[in-house]
Amino acid sequence: MTKICFYIFLSYSMVFSQIIPLRFLNEGLSTDEIEVGLKSNVIVEIKTSVNPTDSIIWLGTGKGLSYQLDSLGGNSNFRTFNVSDNLIDGTKSIYLPSGGVSAIGISGTKINPTTGNDTLIVSVANTKNGESVGAGVVVGNFSRKNPTNPIEWEYFEQPTDDQEDSILTWGGLEINALPVTVFENNITYDLSIGKQYFWAASWAGGLRRLKKQSDGSSRIWERIPLPDDNRLEFNCGEFYENYQLNPRDPPNGNHNHKVFSVFVYSDTIWVGTANGINRGIIDRTSSDDCIDWKNFSFPNDGISGNWVVSITKQQWNGKTTIWAVTRSANQISENSGLSYSRNDGETWSSINSLKGQYGYNVVVKDSLVYFASKNGLWKSIDGENFALYDPAIDKSRNDQIIDNDVYSVLHDTRNYYNDHLWIGSADGLGRLHNPDFNGPIWQIYRANYSSNKPYAYPNPFSPSVHNLMNGDGYLRFYYKVKQSELVKLTIYNFAMQKVREIDYLRGQGQGSLKWDGRDDSGYLVSNGTYFCKLFYDNTSHWVKVVLVK
Repeated sequence: MTKICFYIFLSYSMVFSQIIPLRFLNEGLSTDEIEVGLKSNVIVEIKTSVNPTDSIIWLGTGKGLSYQLDSLGGNSNFRTFNVSDNLIDGTKSIYLPSGGVSAIGISGTKINPTTGNDTLIVSVANTKNGESVGAGVVVGNFSRKNPTNPIEWEYFEQPTDDQEDSILTWGGLEINALPVTVFENNITYDLSIGKQYFWAASWAGGLRRLKKQSDGSSRIWERIPLPDDNRLEFNCGEFYENYQLNPRDPPNGNHNHKVFSVFVYSDTIWVGTANGINRGIIDRTSSDDCIDWKNFSFPNDGISGNWVVSITKQQWNGKTTIWAVTRSANQISENSGLSYSRNDGETWSSINSLKGQYGYNVVVKDSLVYFASKNGLWKSIDGENFALYDPAIDKSRNDQIIDNDVYSVLHDTRNYYNDHLWIGSADGLGRLHNPDFNGPIWQIYRANYSSNKPYAYPNPFSPSVHNLMNGDGYLRFYYKVKQSELVKLTIYNFAMQKVREIDYLRGQGQGSLKWDGRDDSGYLVSNGTYFCKLFYDNTSHWVKVVLVK
């Protein structure tokens, strides 16, 4: 299959390119092993190890993999792994491929929590000629005993097939398969670590798995067949006439072969696609660890929508609940929202109060359920009733996250943090101390910028697109104040006519001032170049920005 033929299915599937915001990709780093601080304000993944005694937070950002090692302090306590564009498939290196992190998987053991290792698997995405592409996957071991030791990453090029890979042996039978030979729209959006395999959900690349331990043969990402769109089950050793593993659009292909989420425990695998939810049971009696599948989809099975971007399991009070972020895919009557099953997928329901909410992630902690969405973070204490958090405001610095989107969330109850909630957005990382208390206290972390001159982001700026909150978009200014409590912002058009003046009161330290693209009368200004004067510490500082509606 040629590249041109592969693109046949993309006309419909381009809607699936915004699982996470990929506009931030392809931002280069230096060639050192690790840099101090965050390098991107876009936080799409937040993970922690199973070690109850450590303090490490892992972050998937728009400029790579970052972590916080040992402190609740400021940005200087974050580290970011640097990248290389010269990685070779199957080799080991201290670098990651360049681009933004699209998924993180982590596993470990609670035995010897201070001396064991955590296994990390990280996927990276990038852009090429305006197309989203998978940039590969790395696997490494993190030492709890020596957390500052360099991680040696094993690099795997984004999994593809050879042109001749049109036959797949599965369950003792040969089945037809369309070779996926390109990186375009072959992006790993989710990762999970099982007993024997690493599992990857890679959109057009489908569902794949990699043996955790080499048996002496070459390690490859094995393609895993799923039910086609017209079949509810796909069982080991059964012959299915006219079956083809094919991620193109129907009628020639299958939406259920476009894979966006995966969650594995024991011998059970949950997979979210563009055609619903698939439950798989590994047949350990088979020679190839074949999987028996059952598909659940809209409208027959009670989920709100067929595009499933996140799946997790909640175990609480003797009950098991499977949660899934379900979005509208291709049917008019579908709805975005949060769906769940309390009987191993046999029946499904959706949360009425979240109907129409465009979700990114679902995370559980004991009895609590968190739903990260385009309109903010939702929380439930009973799995039925959900309430929306107020926007994250750092009152100590008069600062806030000014983007409604919450991409990722982590509730951390380890000894070091006691009780903290972390959220990731396009406008930084937020940490909430004691999330159940009234009057929550947020601390906001952002990327380091030059302390010598102010910086405006994004630039060019569109008020209808960037940093949206309650219908308004914002341009943010970064600067470092040494003395002034008052920062004065004056904005001039290209003719040096004053259009807006804002006084901003804050304390010392690096912070932010924002502009909504409006003049002093409240009207959106025209497209063009604007000169922004920030006056603080008895000095004027100028920033030039371009506004495009």
